[in-house]
Amino acid sequence: MGIKPVPEALRMARSLDLDLVEVAPGANPPVCRIMDYGKFRYEEAQKAKESRRRSTQVTVKEVKFRPKIGKGDFDTKVRHLTSFLEDGHKVKVTLQFRGREMAHPELGAKILDQVLESVGPLAKVDNQARMEGRSMSMVLSPDRKAHEAARKARQDSEVSGAEPLAETSNDTPGGDNAQDEDQ
Repeated sequence: MGIKPVPEALRMARSLDLDLVEVAPGANPPVCRIMDYGKFRYEEAQKAKESRRRSTQVTVKEVKFRPKIGKGDFDTKVRHLTSFLEDGHKVKVTLQFRGREMAHPELGAKILDQVLESVGPLAKVDNQARMEGRSMSMVLSPDRKAHEAARKARQDSEVSGAEPLAETSNDTPGGDNAQDEDQ
């Protein structure tokens, strides 16, 4: 609308039932805008609320192992670790040593390698395994691209796997035997 004196700009804003809002006070001359200020503040608050809702907080979960861990316990802990990664959390894998186990850090490195192998492409290593006192630890973070590819492959296999199951369920040999016994 061009450069206007303040009283005239206020009169224009009031005639439209709107507010005169100073947008850039540092400019020469200051820049003002005629708008509904209450509506503007409401929309800004909604945008801020939406951005807070969309932002996810990445937490670091910890999974502890021991050098003498059994196969079942190892599989359970890896399953938990995988679910944490799928949820988008970083995971700190800690290996606790006690007593004479400290003499064999290569056993700990072997277990951490097995963890990496069993997690597969779902995770990428942020911090490599290193000794910190009586524990060895490494940090894994989720690999989004690999996670999406694995999820898509799983869905494809479920879809292709569901069709043959439906076809074979109609051709059950037990169904014919049940009819023969009734007669």
